[in-house]
Amino acid sequence: MGLRINDTAPDFTADSTAGQIRFHDWIGDHYAILFSHPKDFTPVCTTEFGAVAQLAPEFEKRRTKVIGVSVDSVDDHVKWKADIEKVAGAPANFPIIDDTSLTVSKLYDMLPADAYMPDGRTAADSASVRTVFIVGPDRKVRLTMAYPMSVGRNFAEILRALDAVQATDGMPLATPANWVPGQDVIVALSVSTEDARAKFGDVDVKLPYLRTVKAPA
Repeated sequence: MGLRINDTAPDFTADSTAGQIRFHDWIGDHYAILFSHPKDFTPVCTTEFGAVAQLAPEFEKRRTKVIGVSVDSVDDHVKWKADIEKVAGAPANFPIIDDTSLTVSKLYDMLPADAYMPDGRTAADSASVRTVFIVGPDRKVRLTMAYPMSVGRNFAEILRALDAVQATDGMPLATPANWVPGQDVIVALSVSTEDARAKFGDVDVKLPYLRTVKAPA
C-alpha cells in the first residue's frame, strides 16, 4: 500500500547536489515538497524543473523547501542543472537526490517493490517515478499527486494546493473547488455556526452544511 494522507513521510539519508542529506533533518521547521521524475536530460522534466526554479521566491515566501529525486547520479544532476537554467532563465538551486539505488523511489512507493532497472535505463524504464508529496513541518504527508509520462506537471497548481494546505492546516476549515488565496473557506461540519462566528467572525450560510468564512490571516 502506498503512502496515505497523514502518514509520517519516510525518513532517509541520501546523496544530493547539496551534499548528503537526512530528509527529516533537512525539512527543519518548514514544509517540504518532494517531487520525482523519470530521468535527467529529458524534455518534459527539464521544463518541470525549470518551472520549480522560477518559483523559488514563491516557495520561500511560504516557508517551503523543494527537493527533487531522480534515478540518475549527482554528477548527472549537476550537468543537467545547466540545461535547466538555460531553459528557465533561473538557476535550479534546490537539491536533487541521487537515487540510482532506487532506495527513495521504493520507500515512497514510486515504483513496484521488485523494480529492476539495468544500467543504461531510459525514461520509459522509470515511468512510475513521477510523483509529488507535500510534507508538513511535523513530517506528515499532507498531499500526494502522480502524473503519467506524457503529462507535464502544473506547478502553479502545486503552489495553489500548498496554499490550500497551509490555509487549513490544523484548522477546522476546508477549501472549495478552484479555491485561490484571498477567497473564502469552508467551515468544517464538526463546528457549529455559533462557534464558527465566535472563532472566525461572519459566517455565510449558503446551505446548512455549506458555510463559508473569510480565510484567517
